Amino acid sequence: MDTSWRALQVVANHEKRVVQHLTARSLEHYLPLYSQKSHWTDRTVVLERPLFPGYVFVRFIQPNKFTVVSTPGVLHLVGNGPAAAISCIEMEKIRAALTAGYRLQPHPRVDVGMRVRIRSGIFEGTEGLVTDLRQGYKVVLALSGVEQCFSLEVQSHDIETLTTWPARTANSSSSH
Repeated sequence: MDTSWRALQVVANHEKRVVQHLTARSLEHYLPLYSQKSHWTDRTVVLERPLFPGYVFVRFIQPNKFTVVSTPGVLHLVGNGPAAAISCIEMEKIRAALTAGYRLQPHPRVDVGMRVRIRSGIFEGTEGLVTDLRQGYKVVLALSGVEQCFSLEVQSHDIETLTTWPARTANSSSSH
């Protein structure tokens, strides 16, 4: 049997139901879950949520591929060929970290060049560009009016990714 894992994209919010169907079909699967406190009107509860929303991981032999992709709630098998495989070591590290109590949580992918907004602190609401991804995120912010920039180091929880820049106004562009 191939020792690598494959990702199944599943119907939104149906990850646990897909896992039940995979279990009934005797297919090896893994759904990494993390704990999140949720405040309801009358109490606080701890919910188990998928670390990778919309995905369940599965290992199978090629003859079982139809059984896997025909599972209720499965949209499709992600990718084709060896490039789509996820190593056993990578999945075991995730499993071990969650078991050991590490606080893994979903986070949008952040790459150099992405536009982000600062979520907290003195620069809350300010938008900038990620320029470095070493220990934290180095974000370049522009000082309006003089077209000068400065960098700020932030942590992943301090930023949100943006898809577009705000429209420039006549006041925000200057000619020197």
